[in-house]
Amino acid sequence: MLRTACALAVVAASLAGCGGADSPSGVSGDVTVFAAASLTETFTRLGKEFETANPGVRVRFNFAGSSALAQQINQGAPADVFASAAPANMTQVGDAGGITGTPVVFARNKLRIAVPAGNPGRVSGLADFGVAEARIALCAEQVPCGAAARKAFEAAGVTPRADTLEQDVKAVLTKVRLGEVDAALVYQTDVRAAGDEVEGISFPEADKTVNDYPIAPLAKAPNAVGAQAFVDYVRSDRGRAALAEAGFDSP
Repeated sequence: MLRTACALAVVAASLAGCGGADSPSGVSGDVTVFAAASLTETFTRLGKEFETANPGVRVRFNFAGSSALAQQINQGAPADVFASAAPANMTQVGDAGGITGTPVVFARNKLRIAVPAGNPGRVSGLADFGVAEARIALCAEQVPCGAAARKAFEAAGVTPRADTLEQDVKAVLTKVRLGEVDAALVYQTDVRAAGDEVEGISFPEADKTVNDYPIAPLAKAPNAVGAQAFVDYVRSDRGRAALAEAGFDSP
């Protein structure tokens, strides 16, 4: 009888979520992910799927420019995972001792010209970014999309006349969606995410603007098990499929 009672107690505790992890993979609690703004739609989707696969787990996201995220992490902001839009920002965190293991590139992205629906500014290429009359939005140079834009303009021999410099690519995209500017440089994934509100224009120098996206668990992760599990999920077949659907290129 005692053995039976003990067994029933173990089952009851398991059903109540006591004495063990809530998910079959052993992941529990919150997983906090600091991710580049350009990953917003894809990671939000993957986060929900990760929660479904791991009952009891909650994924919290902080989306912003990779440079701002790196600074926050280095200043002690609690996070489990960092996904950057460029290796340089990951290196900043790694050099400060904030990375566990070796960051892995999980996706690639490149720039496209974004214009409002109907292209009212009649923008056709990078040369139009140097025209004084054109209203232009770009990412600030310390942000990966801004650094990539600088390379594109240098390759094209164009000096851009930016009316506004934003701290992440989603802020730039918003300017286009609202019709506040005639053109901007954003990632190809952002053009796709904007749907009919934005039109994308390819340009030859885009191949010189490819950004590698690295991901890694953080050394001071409050949830180290959850951090590694989320990184593994992003790199899984399902993660790669979601990234491809969003327009990211494979590494």
